[in-house]
Amino acid sequence: MGRLGVTEILVILAIVLLLFGGKKIPELMKGLGSGIKEFKNAAKDGQAADKKEEEETK
Repeated sequence: MGRLGVTEILVILAIVLLLFGGKKIPELMKGLGSGIKEFKNAAKDGQAADKKEEEETK
């Protein structure tokens, strides 16, 4: 599998626009951003817990 080029990204964006329409896309992107933010926070919390546990076992 190679990287996505500009053409492929434009085709994907066009399909998304056709499927969801212009009004739904901002809502979808907001939800996607919130999900990514939650994932990053959970990953940070997990790393902090791992470090704390590691320090306690020393």
